[in-house]
Amino acid sequence: MKIPNRLQPLVDDGLIDNVLQRLKSGKEADVYTVLCGDQIQCAKVYKEASQRSFKQAVQYQEGRKVRNTRDARAMQKGSRFGRKQQEEVWHTAEVDALFRLANAGVRVPQPYMCLDGVLLMELVTDADGDVAPRLSDVALTEEEAVKDFATMIRNIVRMLCAGIVHGDLSEFNVLQDAEGPVIIDLPQAVDAAANNHAQSMFERDVNNITEYYGQFAPQLLKTRYGKEIWMLYEDGKLTPETPLTGLFVEETHAVDMDSLLDEIISAEDEYYERQRAVREREED
Repeated sequence: MKIPNRLQPLVDDGLIDNVLQRLKSGKEADVYTVLCGDQIQCAKVYKEASQRSFKQAVQYQEGRKVRNTRDARAMQKGSRFGRKQQEEVWHTAEVDALFRLANAGVRVPQPYMCLDGVLLMELVTDADGDVAPRLSDVALTEEEAVKDFATMIRNIVRMLCAGIVHGDLSEFNVLQDAEGPVIIDLPQAVDAAANNHAQSMFERDVNNITEYYGQFAPQLLKTRYGKEIWMLYEDGKLTPETPLTGLFVEETHAVDMDSLLDEIISAEDEYYERQRAVREREED
């Protein structure tokens, strides 16, 4: 096939020997299979900000660290230099997340390098050596769904223990290889401790995965792993091996209406007393 413009520099530098085919065109990147020596790898070519259709990017960028205050100021102002730095942060976020997660034992593609907005990484394959299908294209038995769901939950726990929330996890961002699910697409990954939206994103991720596997094993739909895991994380009790139940009971507190009304009345009395005192001082 014709070599895409964004991949040509890597071909010229000998990092890629040939471009084999385009696997997909996504909302934030185009993905190709490429030949590097005698190994077939995956090349993810990130789209420019003006071409991306990924929504609410600001929420995902909250809490991301930049190299220095100059870069941070430029990014806040939205200058040309700032936009360029923002793109670099967006591109490197997935690489950093992939390395951290691979080291934490999470099933993700092995990253190799990221250069000029192109990420080279492992090509995930199925048992026959073909490109692994997305989870959304896979039909599972009930037994397989229960097993793979448990694997996914454990990987999600490992991610959170590594301080990372995927932020856009669903059956469309998971591949199914010969050994089970592999998590992909992490440019929007957020810092669990530094992003104010991390909890809601985390619970949404878990709910998406639960709903998918629940199609094949309806009993999974009754679980509440998202809230249970996040509570353990906030309490500092979450480890990759922490036993989970899938249960969570919301704390409820009975409201003492009589006491609440007394407080409101007391506050009103104090307000009117202050107003009366002000008028008396003015009259004097």
